[in-house]
Amino acid sequence: MVAYLLRRIVQSVLILLGVSFITFLLLYVLPADPVRQIAGRSATAQTVQNIREQLGLDQPFFVQYWRYLSGLVQGDMGRSYLQKTEVSTLIAARLPATLLLMGAGILCELAIGLSMGVVAALRRGQTSDQALMIASFVAVSAPQFVVSLLLLYVFAVQLGWFPIGGYGTASHVVLPALALGIMGSGWYSRMMRSSMIDVLRQDFIRTAHAKGLTRSRIILRHALPNAILPVIAMIGIDIGIFMGGLVVVESVFGWPGIGQLAWQAIQRVDIPIIMGVTLVTACAIVIGNLLADIIAPLIDPRIKLR
Repeated sequence: MVAYLLRRIVQSVLILLGVSFITFLLLYVLPADPVRQIAGRSATAQTVQNIREQLGLDQPFFVQYWRYLSGLVQGDMGRSYLQKTEVSTLIAARLPATLLLMGAGILCELAIGLSMGVVAALRRGQTSDQALMIASFVAVSAPQFVVSLLLLYVFAVQLGWFPIGGYGTASHVVLPALALGIMGSGWYSRMMRSSMIDVLRQDFIRTAHAKGLTRSRIILRHALPNAILPVIAMIGIDIGIFMGGLVVVESVFGWPGIGQLAWQAIQRVDIPIIMGVTLVTACAIVIGNLLADIIAPLIDPRIKLR
């Protein structure tokens, strides 16, 4: 176990190093000039050059990257060009909102998706199975802004059950989490249905029936723990996606998360913030996948970490 964790930590460091290098390179060759954003349209050429020298953007790529990497090792993620604030401070201020929405969104999509997948698998070929799969296809295909605006219109504007937007109370998280849950449930339901059907065909399920175990016990104690393993791996990926890819949902509901911070930074070519959010998201994906690998043996003892 210790050797496995050490190997995964080394792999994670190499992955993050590669992500930082590729992202920094793409931002370096980007046609947009962050100095122009800082100086303004009316700035003279000399002013632009002075700002470029102050920020070190006139230096070669590898010099800039090494300087950034050296600061990153010491916990310095840089300073925002436009907001004049440490990137770590800006991300830390948005992190609680992002983590709250991520946790609520994953719970919603699991509750909806796994329930749909299990019911569809148990009623394979029936009308309810077809209806659930059509619903999952619609959930996967629906644009984020359409689902978000529809929930907002029905439950906030028409019924008045929830606030239109904002952040701060439990009622504020319901609609954005439900929007994420509906969109993510389609993937989970289809995956769970396929996995559940495969498990129900296995010999140990037939043996459990032959022993006279009840249907509910067979499903809950034998079929479900084995069928849920692919879902756990998918949750690890979702953690990273939710950390940085919820721009549309956050914008519709006015949610002050990291995704919205990243979108604002992209519009302004604020390179330190873009790098910081990218690395935080990459870290979330790496940690999520590591947790999924560690949890899998707890559910199925046949899986060994090597």
